[in-house]
Amino acid sequence: MRMVATGLLILMAAVFLVARQYLGLHPAVGYVMAFAEAAMVGALADWFAVTALFRRPLGLPIPHTAIIPTNKDRIAETMAGFLRTNFLTPQVVARRMSGMNIARALGDYLADPAKRGNSGMRAGAAELFAEVLESLDPERLGEQVRAGLKSQADRLEISPLLGQVLGAAIADRKHLPLIDAAIRWAGITLEANEPMVRAMIHERANALLRWTGLDERLANSVLDGLYRLLAEMLVDPDHPVRGKVQEGLEKLAHDLSHDPDMRAKVEGIKHEILNSPAVGTWWQGVWERLRRNLIATARSPDNALAGQLGGALAELGQALRDDARLQVQINRFARRSAVGIANRYGDQLVRLVSETVKRWDATTITQRVEGAVGRDLQFIRINGTLVGGLVGLAIHALDAALG
Repeated sequence: MRMVATGLLILMAAVFLVARQYLGLHPAVGYVMAFAEAAMVGALADWFAVTALFRRPLGLPIPHTAIIPTNKDRIAETMAGFLRTNFLTPQVVARRMSGMNIARALGDYLADPAKRGNSGMRAGAAELFAEVLESLDPERLGEQVRAGLKSQADRLEISPLLGQVLGAAIADRKHLPLIDAAIRWAGITLEANEPMVRAMIHERANALLRWTGLDERLANSVLDGLYRLLAEMLVDPDHPVRGKVQEGLEKLAHDLSHDPDMRAKVEGIKHEILNSPAVGTWWQGVWERLRRNLIATARSPDNALAGQLGGALAELGQALRDDARLQVQINRFARRSAVGIANRYGDQLVRLVSETVKRWDATTITQRVEGAVGRDLQFIRINGTLVGGLVGLAIHALDAALG
């Protein structure tokens, strides 16, 4: 559009030169020349006006030019005040959201694969999410998340919770597969470390046993007895040793829930773990892997939405779309949350806008504002060319009529 506007100016200049050359040929040529002359003036005036908004025309230090770069700080403050006054007040937010069924709209979007598959919207949102994750300081953010989790864990007494979970698992007999797995693991471990067990028995046997070779028979007897014990425990649900294990688990579940000493020990262990530097280092590694996976998933949303995530989103969308009571709850929560955010963080949000604009240099703000307005800037020049030509034509016609 910039080329079109400039080309129209060049065309008017050419028409003016040709019409001036043949001015005496016919009276109508005068009208054409007047139109072209005034159109050039209008085109140049509007070119100057449009250019002066963003930069200095021809690089000349003309006063009151490069208006937007020169006044970007004042523009930032004005923009922030406009947003705060007209958009981020609790009354405005509540009024705007009162008639919105956010849950239903979200449900329709998630339940419909065609809408959910909107590649432009999905790619834009995913790229924005990925850029936000990349722009944040991973160590600081990971530490903040860890501090939040630690604060929640400090307030939560986990001993009764563990006791209830263990008691419920025992009541439902869900602990039996774990006991079986532990027995199998013990058998595999014993088999893998059989040479070490034999060496321990040989070392502890006296010289007479080693001289007579009874230490080897003793080692075989010990290992055979252990293998037999593990096999019997595995096949016999009522084996006495399993019963002892059962009693021990039941006592542990009871003590976790009711024994003050046990609860104090568990809480002490919990605090030691939470305050351990090793846990902090481990969590930082977990968070970094999680952050990278989230970035990778966001940058390949097609793969993520094609699997289980896509099915889960579709089911969630159907629930939001069809359940009126759930919609009421979600909409009420969204409205209250938005009003609360506007009330608590409105000033911080507009300050973020103003500070961001202030940090932009002149080139950045010029490119972004000019790009946002886009083609309309060049239509100003085109309209100026045509309107100027028509005004010039009207003045020439009036002059001819009066003359």
